[in-house]
Amino acid sequence: MPAWLIPALKAVLPHVGTIVSVAAPAFTRMKGGAADNPAAVQQQIVELQAAASQNAAHIRELAEQLQATVKALEQAAVIAEARQRRLMLLGISAVALSAIALVLVLLQVTAG
Repeated sequence: MPAWLIPALKAVLPHVGTIVSVAAPAFTRMKGGAADNPAAVQQQIVELQAAASQNAAHIRELAEQLQATVKALEQAAVIAEARQRRLMLLGISAVALSAIALVLVLLQVTAG
């Protein structure tokens, strides 16, 4: 599992239930032939508008959190890349020192 996935899931998962509950609200139901009832239709319109505004607010909040998560991931990637460079330099210097030591040992063995 990629390391960036865990923080992203931690940021998104607390809001999944809220998004689902807002996305599927229980609207006013019309009984029988109540489609001609303007009050019921108006009530449904009001409920749909309220649900849409709640969805917009939740989406905005989720987008802000996702943006913060992306920034954190980018910062973590920069830190990881710097560490990787340091480790690469350390490894290269270790190999170079080992090669020098091997040459010195071989010179000592052949000279002695």
